[in-house]
Amino acid sequence: MKSILDNRPQLAKQVANVAEVAGYLWQKGWAERNGGNITINITDVIDDEVRAMKPISEVFEIGKTLPNLKGCYFFCKGTNRRMRDLARWPMENGSVIRILDDCSSYEIIADNPVKPTSELPSHLSMHDYMISTGSGYKAALHTHPIELIAMTHKPEFLEKDKLTYLLWSMIPETRAFCPKGLGIIPYKMPSSVELADATVAALSEYDVVMWEKHGVCSVSSDIMEAFDMVDTLNKSALIYIAAKSMGYEPTGTSMEDMIALGKAFNLPK
Repeated sequence: MKSILDNRPQLAKQVANVAEVAGYLWQKGWAERNGGNITINITDVIDDEVRAMKPISEVFEIGKTLPNLKGCYFFCKGTNRRMRDLARWPMENGSVIRILDDCSSYEIIADNPVKPTSELPSHLSMHDYMISTGSGYKAALHTHPIELIAMTHKPEFLEKDKLTYLLWSMIPETRAFCPKGLGIIPYKMPSSVELADATVAALSEYDVVMWEKHGVCSVSSDIMEAFDMVDTLNKSALIYIAAKSMGYEPTGTSMEDMIALGKAFNLPK
């Protein structure tokens, strides 16, 4: 069967990166059953032949109007599809979609009519916001990192930036590689427009946001960087939990030292 990836090395590379990250998520235990989602904006590697491709599905409603996505193309993990399967067979467990001119609907164009993630309203809302700000970000990742989710079950950690400063203080790399910290979104119904709107609002301050008792959303220029930020934050959570399991409260890096680190590497405050 002919694939949209054939003779399109740039597109094939981006899909391969998604598959690689999907494998990491499964290996880490962050993607139980069909848990987690990935979408990447591939518009910049779409050619005229792809633009002329006929749809292989009916038209689906997004549930929101997203004006910055007109004519955009995305590769999306399929709904009810497993990350471990996306890692092995990305074009059988994901699909390429085209946003239609009304900016509120889409159609699938390749390779198979695999309907995208149920979290598509949240993902496309994030992409719409990223385009509107000129961030250059093209990847959105949602996954279920065990230790970070566990921390959201403690009400104290849901206070604004409480987790940010705690996780920054565990190891310097977290402050360096996740300079905007970790946003917190109080629990909302999965797949809801309310969750999508809250996520977009949080992206004005953060590149990584926690959905309370649910999981993490991360956005970046590419899917590897989006994964790396979550991986780094969860490493800090593991360090904190390891110290607590040994019976003591970790001292953490002082605020003075974190400020000095920020100045040394010109990091956001």
